[in-house]
Amino acid sequence: MSGRILVIGAGAAGNVAVQKCAMLPEVFTEIHLASRTLSKCTAIQARCAEKWKRSISVSQVDADNVNETVELIREFKPDVVLNMALPYQDLAIMEACLQTKVHYVDTANYEPKDEAKFCYKWQWDLHDRFKEAGIMALLGSGFDPGVTNVFTAHLAATYFDEIHTLDIVDCNDGDHGHPFATNFNPEINIREITQKGKYFENGQWVEIEPMSISQDIAFPEVGSRRGYLLYHEELESLVKHFPTLKRARFWMTFGEEYLTHLRVLENVGMTRIDEVEFNGQKIVPLQFLKAVLPNPSELSTNYTGKTSIGCIVSGVKDGKPLRKMIVNVCDHAVCHAEVAAQAVSYTTGVPAMIGAKQVLTGAWSGIGVFNMEEFLPAPFLADLNQHGLPWQIVDAPELSV
Repeated sequence: MSGRILVIGAGAAGNVAVQKCAMLPEVFTEIHLASRTLSKCTAIQARCAEKWKRSISVSQVDADNVNETVELIREFKPDVVLNMALPYQDLAIMEACLQTKVHYVDTANYEPKDEAKFCYKWQWDLHDRFKEAGIMALLGSGFDPGVTNVFTAHLAATYFDEIHTLDIVDCNDGDHGHPFATNFNPEINIREITQKGKYFENGQWVEIEPMSISQDIAFPEVGSRRGYLLYHEELESLVKHFPTLKRARFWMTFGEEYLTHLRVLENVGMTRIDEVEFNGQKIVPLQFLKAVLPNPSELSTNYTGKTSIGCIVSGVKDGKPLRKMIVNVCDHAVCHAEVAAQAVSYTTGVPAMIGAKQVLTGAWSGIGVFNMEEFLPAPFLADLNQHGLPWQIVDAPELSV
């Protein structure tokens, strides 16, 4: 392949992904960035030219419109399309890739706009069509999902004969100085947190009320923080591809101030995703809230603290019980200095670039629709170390729940 990449989406994580692509001219020979908002593209274009001395092309596109995306793909002729848009656009962009027979990579699975639900079924159902087209779709090449899938695969292959439990633990111990803000798209973030939690145990999914199970977790380089059990999409693919798992859970930390704001917003109806009548027109309260909250791409200035995200796995080796943890710690200020982004955007944008790199270089290859854990973890892990997200194996903290 020639190394031409089309990136769709110029938000906070898209900004990071494009800059990281710009740093690798030997892999990404031509870069085109497209978004609904052209001004976001031109801002990233200017930064790539000034800081990385790379010229990238930009354009406006409505990613919901398959025909527009098909036209753009045919005009630019990319070898891979990297979807950094919203999860709502996944199926439309995949359809455009199918029609043009171009490889596809994304960072989060599809969810419909009118329902706070996400699962891989819609995208997995496209496997045969991608296979018939002779192209590859790589799903969930962010951090979680993405890096956490690769982390799990690495632990399973390197240290265990069987893995039995998996706990993905995600802590943002940063301070952006705002009373309330989300670190990625507010609409997606709040939909994710306010829906019911879910975890896998003994062959079935157990559903719980939102944020109803929590525990203190000792996060490497951060310390003890309160983690809340949420449902996260990588659990769905990991229990499928590691059938020895008896339990799989996902934990994320939230500060008390954040949770208080969220409860108030929920109580007054601002997190609703259905339409309401306002001054003679219909609006979605959560979309209005998104418009008035701080933009995640503008949070990084003076952002302090770190993220600490990893996987705790238990199982057996040579008939003996074993527990291991693999983790990445990322500093908000360091990310800002490099790419003018905070660590949550950085930990999504860097793996997105690395996933696209695996496809372009042929380090990961196949035809059909795939999740990250289905490939050998070594080349991806090596790129994490090289491109700003070093990982380490540490003593696994004890979990009380």
